[in-house]
Parts: sequence; structure tokens; C-alpha cells
Amino acid sequence: SMDKSTPVTRDLDARRISYRFFHHPGPVHSLEQAAQERGQQPEQVVRSILFRLSENQYVMVLMAGPRQIAWPALRKYLGQSRISMASPEEVVSVTGYQPGSVSPFGLPAPLRVLVDQSVLAQTEISIGSGLRGTTIILNTEDLLQALGSPETGQFGETE
Repeated sequence: SMDKSTPVTRDLDARRISYRFFHHPGPVHSLEQAAQERGQQPEQVVRSILFRLSENQYVMVLMAGPRQIAWPALRKYLGQSRISMASPEEVVSVTGYQPGSVSPFGLPAPLRVLVDQSVLAQTEISIGSGLRGTTIILNTEDLLQALGSPETGQFGETE
């Protein structure tokens, strides 16, 4: 049987948050493929993106679908002139997860999490499970409850 226990599922279980654990049948090569196999639209697939603000200071932004980060909006919101995307090595050391499986749950240490409006537009989303090739599917309101009323804003490029 497939091991469905990850730091993410253990965290959500401890918070009594309901979710579905989904295992992709094979390698995932695109957002569109991931969404299709999950029975979702691409804009329901949430990416957890880690940014480095300064030495040992990071922030995670949850962005739904294919939208890109609006760097000026993010810099302005954070009041930081310099922000960079965390390196793969930084992602692993800060989150404990490999790129592609990153989640805002089950982190080794608390992290500031910003939720883009694109996430709030969906009723059901999927997020990283901590294990590549798998995902956690849950209701957006349950995601927000589990995150504890997170900061929200417009961090993505507008169409």
C-alpha cells in the first residue's frame, strides 16, 4: 500500500482538517496534466513559492494556477526592495521539502505565508503534499482555517 503519511498529512490530521490524498499514476510534466489527473482546472492547482528576503528570512506565497508573481506588488507589500526566489537548496533547508512537493504545512519552523487572491477565487484546490507525485486536495475554506487566517493580497500578474 502507498504510504499516505507525510509531514503535511500529519500536520493536517493534527488540526483535524479534512482532505484527500491523491497519487499521480506517473510522472507529472505540466500544470495542465496535474490538474487533469486530479479532476481539477489548472487554476485550482496551488503552488507554494518560497522567497528569500534577507539572510535567514523567507516568505512563502501561495499562488493558484499558471499566473506569475508580480514582483513590484510583492516588493511593495513586503516593504522590501530586494527579494529573490529561493534556490532549490534553500527550499529544502527552509521547508524540508523537495521542489515540486512544497507545502505551507508540516514545516520544520514557522514561516510567514501570503495567500494570493487567485487562491481565494477557488472553492477547492490542491497543494503540495511533501512527497513528489502526490498532492493534497482540500476545500479552500479548510486551507484558510488550517493556515489560521493568513495574510492575503494581490501578488500575481493581472491578465
